[in-house]
Amino acid sequence: MSHASSKVVREVLSSGGGRVGALLLVSILLISIFVVLTFPLDFGKKQWSNPAVWADNPKSAPPVWTSFMSDDPTVEHVILETTTIASETKEGNLIVRSYVLDLDYTSLESPGFIALSMSNFTYHEKAPYVSLFVHRPDGTVLELYHLFVSGPAPGEISPISRFEDTPFRVNLGGEKEVISVLSDIYREHYGQMLTRSDIFNLGAEKLLFGVIEDGDSKRLSILPGIYRFRVDFTSEDPRDSLHLVKIVVGGSVFGAMGTDALGRDLAVGLLFGFPVALVIGLTTAFAVTAIGALLGIISGFVGGRVDAIIQRTSDVLANMPLLPLLIFFAFVLGQKLVIVILILIAFSWPGLTIVIRSMVLQVKTAAFVEAARALGASRMRIMIRHIFPQVAPFVFSQLVFLVPGAILAEAALSFLGLGDPSIPTWGQILEYGFRSGAIYVGFWWWILPPGLLIVLTATTFVLLALSLEPIVNPRLRGVER
Repeated sequence: MSHASSKVVREVLSSGGGRVGALLLVSILLISIFVVLTFPLDFGKKQWSNPAVWADNPKSAPPVWTSFMSDDPTVEHVILETTTIASETKEGNLIVRSYVLDLDYTSLESPGFIALSMSNFTYHEKAPYVSLFVHRPDGTVLELYHLFVSGPAPGEISPISRFEDTPFRVNLGGEKEVISVLSDIYREHYGQMLTRSDIFNLGAEKLLFGVIEDGDSKRLSILPGIYRFRVDFTSEDPRDSLHLVKIVVGGSVFGAMGTDALGRDLAVGLLFGFPVALVIGLTTAFAVTAIGALLGIISGFVGGRVDAIIQRTSDVLANMPLLPLLIFFAFVLGQKLVIVILILIAFSWPGLTIVIRSMVLQVKTAAFVEAARALGASRMRIMIRHIFPQVAPFVFSQLVFLVPGAILAEAALSFLGLGDPSIPTWGQILEYGFRSGAIYVGFWWWILPPGLLIVLTATTFVLLALSLEPIVNPRLRGVER
């Protein structure tokens, strides 16, 4: 590490704000590296924007840890799955393979939903069918649902596969067959005549996991205990198979950061936002700093017509409002992150150029610059070896200051609904939350975390920039050769 670099590091770490900023920056970098190494590059298109990926999650559920702050009972989100055949029996020419999943249900509330998911059916001749049975703790057995797999299409060659790429999924609480079964069970076992509208109003999930108290259908209590879900796969050919069976018991809380209205895990989206924010901020800051410093040094040192052209261009661009331009170009050129970064670069360098030029006008009259001229040094050598080192501390501090500005500009654009839809960012999570009314119905976990992360990241670079002020401020340092 060079002497100058060591001096910068010591100066940053000498102040409390600098130490906090450095610690936050290291944390952001480590999280970003973790995300880059573990997340697919097409996460936005293939996963975040695909509702099928999040179909098994509860919708608009708060984080799990909020259950410790409330006396209200909560339901744990549970996913049960198996690929193992528990038993196999023959019934005439039919083969019945059973898949068994046991759920120890202890909550005092009914689940938000019950879903059955199955994938990769393979058969050779006749199409198989599937039956779902639920064994309740009180001994009642409900033949809850049936699925008849579609037969072969004309010209389709055996073996035939169904639901290989996209699993078959059904929300049992909304199925007419399930409602009819529940109506029959409560009539036969409890003497209660429940119409479909009654079951719909009470909730099929509550009836499936509950019992009627004192013969009053309006008084339902949860029946705790072991619930066994048995899926029978019936076919004629022993080569036929069912790869995966899954039961999802929808909880009232989910994950470290909850979910949005599509069931997307907000913790995953917030994590992916870290490297995206750094790419936006650092790419924009480095490009703007490089362009602004280069043109500022050339403008101040060369002077003449070159200076006039650069300064007039800077004046024009510097007086153009950035956010309206971002909105305009997003409409015209499309909502792409690359376009946003290019526009930020194109309209952000003039301010730095104007300031650097004024600094160079003072430095170029210094004695060591005149001495270099007298020795026959070229303009390029003087600008690189003598001018740039004098403005480098200021340039570096401006680079740090430009990072939060770029991140906030992209967040503002995304908040207006004009961000890149293929890449999840903190601004997009905020925008979707406001658009879905999360702030009005109290879904704070959808609004506060992305907003706080934007502020925290911006504050990190502001603290680092402020800690560099003693190096940049001319009153605190001498002009170095």
